[in-house]
This record gives sequence, structure tokens and C-alpha cells, in this order.
Amino acid sequence: MKKRILPLLLAGAMVAGLAACGGGSSAKTETKAAETQAAETQAAGETEAAAEGESTGEKELKVQIGPNPETIDPALNSAVDGGNMLLHAFECLLIVDQDGVLQPGQAESWETSEDGLTWTFHLRDGLKWSDGTDLTANDFVYSWKRVCDPMVAAPYAETVLGMVKGYSEAIEGNLDALGVSAPDDKTLVVELTAPCSYFGSLAAFATLSPVQQATIETNGDAWATAPETYVSNGPFYMTEWEVGSHITFSKNPYYRDADAIKLDKLTFQLIEDANAAYSAYQNGSVLFIKDVPTEEIPSLSGNPEFFVDPIIGTYYVNLNNDKECFQDARVRRALSLAIDRNYVAGTLMQGTYSPASNFMGPGWIDTDGTEFMANANGGKPYIDNDNFEANLAEAKELMKEAGYENGEGFPAITYSTNDSGYHKVVAEYLQQAWAELGIQLDVKTVEWASFTPMRRNGEYDVARNGWVGDYSDPSNMLDLLYSTNGNNDGKFNNADYDAAMDLSRTTLDPAERSKALHTAEDILMEEAGCIPIAYYNDFWLQSPKITGSWHSPYGYWYFMYADIAE
Repeated sequence: MKKRILPLLLAGAMVAGLAACGGGSSAKTETKAAETQAAETQAAGETEAAAEGESTGEKELKVQIGPNPETIDPALNSAVDGGNMLLHAFECLLIVDQDGVLQPGQAESWETSEDGLTWTFHLRDGLKWSDGTDLTANDFVYSWKRVCDPMVAAPYAETVLGMVKGYSEAIEGNLDALGVSAPDDKTLVVELTAPCSYFGSLAAFATLSPVQQATIETNGDAWATAPETYVSNGPFYMTEWEVGSHITFSKNPYYRDADAIKLDKLTFQLIEDANAAYSAYQNGSVLFIKDVPTEEIPSLSGNPEFFVDPIIGTYYVNLNNDKECFQDARVRRALSLAIDRNYVAGTLMQGTYSPASNFMGPGWIDTDGTEFMANANGGKPYIDNDNFEANLAEAKELMKEAGYENGEGFPAITYSTNDSGYHKVVAEYLQQAWAELGIQLDVKTVEWASFTPMRRNGEYDVARNGWVGDYSDPSNMLDLLYSTNGNNDGKFNNADYDAAMDLSRTTLDPAERSKALHTAEDILMEEAGCIPIAYYNDFWLQSPKITGSWHSPYGYWYFMYADIAE
């Protein structure tokens, strides 16, 4: 395996008009008809040439990063595959460069008040949507208020805007209470309730992308499902979407940095089966695949086209805390301790992931600039992965204390997962591991497009889950378990946990904030609000023909400045 180690930095990731004409002379009508016929003939010729394998002169990069996305509405997306598409179609106020450093995006500059409560962004001149119409600061005001709209139910709302003045009123429906305003077309002012050192990272995050109000009000939720209505402002705009096949984005001529974009088209092949993706890579129909068949990994060792990169994130299991059988913390802890993480990461995942001992793994940064994980639990891991037999014995004792000795009286439960990567083999392992506690676990495989909404709606017993950081502040991941967070799929609800997170949001003392965040993780691990399994790495195949792209520690691939070498 070829490893490229990227720095895990403080900065976060992310992420044609029609002219109406009157009548005219018959000569003009005939000329127009002739031009139309000629254009149709030319198009037919180009189609025929393409079918015969001849180049049409366009640079089109075809990649595979996943199957049909659940959504590519910036306000609604919470998945990495959808996020990867969004960062090519939209641009936020700020962007993150190849080194993980915040840079100007739609805003050319920004400043923060001395008390840290007011952020002012100054937009560039001449910004436009992909349909050629003007984009102004008011578009950001509308878009950010939309994220708070309870009718939209954006899962990231609290995470990205919870610190903005008036958020609590806005999320209840009074959108005008949100502290965002546009004193003029080029200025956006954001008022916070408390200083937020990482707010610049949020301003670069895809959820806070601008969306076009007129398009959404005309088309409703369907605006983000068809090229005709998918108006964006990034390097590319959607020109084709064939569900189950591909989504094609073309170079946006109105993008502020259009001259730097070398690709004419960027096509995401929507392939769910890893073997099909691998075949497509082998025959050259795609030059990049994210979903590499796990059985092929041993043979790819040493292959210069196979990459493994660390990312900030944890692969974990959700227990639906609304289910009666999971409301006893002793049961949840038992299920966690019965898992041999060294075996899962080292054998089942073939060393491509690392065994998790904490919820917050490597790469998260504490308030003093050190690694958060090093300061957790007095410097000791919460789970001793090197003493599995002792862990399993404790798990059996906990089940006995909870009244389920040898699993007696415990109901059969179902584990829901999508079928890609290591998910299915992990599910089969959990069947065996939890059978040691006398628990019957059935496995249910769900199509990816249906999996995340099912999980978010709590329509499961146990489910595979995972999180890749959007920025390196620990709150990004710890917020997931806050009782009202839209991404709290396990429905974990603990007053002490919420209180610790509330303190972390409001205190101005970095040391007190650090202590609050660590207290939250202490509670989470003691209560087993979720079950961490392994720390993520990304692995993929990439043709050497692709130049100018990069991968970030937040799990995204940046193709906007890519080129294809001959």
C-alpha cells in the first residue's frame, strides 16, 4: 500500500439565460431553421464519432465515490459522497486549500470584532450563479435562514448555526431572528452569542453554501433533483443526472475562478457494487474509484495506484436508545466490551483501519493545540483493546447484572447496514461476538440511498454508523450525541452530557472548554451512548493520468483543479 500522510490541521473542511425574441422576416426564420438543422447534423455527427471512440476534444474526468446520493441539497446532506459533489458544485464564503488552510472563497476578505461576537464577510465583485444571474450577500442570508427552517429539518442546523444569535428562535420558526444580515449586496454580518474560534471553518462548510431562493421557491424540494433546476455557484454545474448511472457536472463559465478550471466535465459514476467499480477502473471507463473490493486489497499492496490516507473520523455502531432493551447502560457497555477491535481492524479490515479505544480518535485538536485524544481519560484509553478476554468476561457480568444472564430474556435484534466496504463482514462478526452473550443478531442489508434516512428516523435496532470530521474542533463530533442534534441517530439523551456540551459552547475560558468537552466524552464512553469500533482511513485507486487533484483529512477528494494527462 502506498501511504501519503496528510497534516491534520486546525482549519476545517469543508466543501445560461434565455433571450426572448419577437417576430421577424421569413428570411430570418429560414436562416434560423437552417442553423438549427446544421447544429442537429453536427451534434449527430459528434454522437456518432463518440460512439466510434473518437475524441470530441472535451476533457471529461469520470470518477466513482459512491452510489446514488440520498440528497445533494446543501442544507440536507450529511454524507461524504454527497458532500464531495457539493464542494464541486457550490462555493461557500471561505474555502479550504490543499494544506488545510482557510482561504477566500465567495468572500474576498473577512474580519472579527475584538469581542469575537461579530464576523463580517466582504464578497467579491461580480459574483454570479450558474444561470448567469447576480449572487449577493442576501443570498447567503436566505440560505443560512433556510438551514434553520424547521420545515427543512437540516440535520446540521445546530452544529453550524447553534452559536449564532437568535438560533433558538429561528429553529422554532422565527427565521428573521437569526443574527445574519446584509447591509449591502457585498457585505454579510454574522452575530454570535459567544466567541467561536472555528467559525471560519463553518463558513467554509457545504451546509452553509448559498442556494438560489427563486429556484427553490418555484420548485420546492425537487430543485436539487434535476439539472434544469440545480442552480449552483461553484466550479461546475449539473448538466445530466441519470439515476443509478451517473451525475455529470460541466465547467461553470460564471465561476469566479473559471480560467483555472481545466476539466470540461466531471462525471460521478453512481456505482454501488465495489466489484463493478473495480471492473470499471480496470477497463479504463473511470480513472478513480473510492470503493475498492476488500478481497482485492492484499493483491494491491505495493501498487502505486493504490492509496491509503488517514482521515479524522470513527467507524461506530449505533444502538437505538429508544428501544427498551438498550435503555440500560450496562447492556450497552456489555455489547461494546464483547467486541475484539484488534481483530476487527487488523484482520477483518486488513489493517486499513485502526482499532478504536476512544470515541474521539487521532487528529482532533484540543483548545491548547495538542491532540484531544492524548488528554482524554487521564491519558489512558477508555477501552483496553489488548485485554479482550477480560473485556468479554466483564461484558458477561454486566449482562447478568442487567438481568439477562446468558442472554435469557433478551429479545432478538436486527443489525442494519449498507453493503459496501467492510460493513457486511463486520455485521457477520457482530453476530458471532454477541452470540457469546447469548444474543441473537439478524443482519439486514439496506440500499445506501435509503439507509441514512432510515437510520436518522430511528427505524432500526442496531445500525452501522460513522463520522468523518468537517473541521478539527472536537465539538464537531461530540455534538452528534447532543439530545437535539439532527445527526443523533442513536437517540442518546443524557442531561449531564448536554450540560457539558452547553458549557463548551458558552465559556470563554479555553481550559474550562477543554474540560467540558472531555467530560462529555467521559459520559459518552461510560454510558456507551454509541460503540466505537475503528478509526477511519480512506483507501482508493487513482490513475496516474489524473494530475492536480488532492485528498483531505476530512474525507474529500478535490477534483476542481484536476487535469487529465495524455
